[in-house]
Amino acid sequence: MSSPKPLDGVLPSDAIIENLTPDWGVFITSRQRHEAFYSGLQSVEVYDSREFGMLFRLDGHFMTSEKDEFFYHENLVHLAAVTHEKPKTALIVGGGDGGSAEELLKHPSIERITLVEIDASVVDISRRYLKRVHHGSLDHPKLALKVEDGFAYIKNSDEQFDLIILDLTDPGGPSTLLYTPEFYQACARRLTPDGIMTLHIASPIAHPAQIRNTITQLRGAFPRVAPFLTTVPLYGGMWMMAFCSNGADPHTLSADDVERRLKEREIGDLQYYNGEMHRAALALPNFVRAIIA
Repeated sequence: MSSPKPLDGVLPSDAIIENLTPDWGVFITSRQRHEAFYSGLQSVEVYDSREFGMLFRLDGHFMTSEKDEFFYHENLVHLAAVTHEKPKTALIVGGGDGGSAEELLKHPSIERITLVEIDASVVDISRRYLKRVHHGSLDHPKLALKVEDGFAYIKNSDEQFDLIILDLTDPGGPSTLLYTPEFYQACARRLTPDGIMTLHIASPIAHPAQIRNTITQLRGAFPRVAPFLTTVPLYGGMWMMAFCSNGADPHTLSADDVERRLKEREIGDLQYYNGEMHRAALALPNFVRAIIA
């Protein structure tokens, strides 16, 4: 086994960098860049990275990778889907990599998934490079793919969904309007009475002000908002998500309740989410409680 290279404070020449703040960021080294283009909406890049396998970025932000996608997608989907007693219909806004759809399809009660992705190029590069993320979900017969603006779709639709998954890029560019009170209120109107929405927010370490603002806006749209935490290595560590509903409460499920529902639904191929992690995700450190108070 070769010895690790000494740390000399200089980034490798093949490093891909994302800044979380002006003074803090993460880097990953790349074997090869497969794609780099502007889609007309955002810059799109696809890399074969040494540590995380195939990964892609949008507007300079890491989106997903083969190695760690389950940290993000399992938490974004299953905490809500397991809390719901029998989800049948789901809407994904964003999520063109297919990772959220793949997790939803593990629930046998799901009859229909509508995936609204504004940028067709994201779906295209995912089909070509990210098969280990979507596992064919983008072409599953239960999934209806719509290439259009998510804000307009939600605002103009009269469909009702048991689950809404906001699998979005960071605020900015095409997603700007999807982080607004008007959009959250429109999403609330699209939920069935027992429906649940989840979304990722930001890093409580790097982006506390953004989290505080988003939670305030969500509380203005939903009677119940339950922030929860996970770890996403690609995003630099601790990351916050939120569970939003008219009444459903993830806190009411014990670890045994979660395990029982997973067994009843014959969901056994998860790498992160389980009963204990469901409970752990909802346990917030004091500094996070202070942010969202």
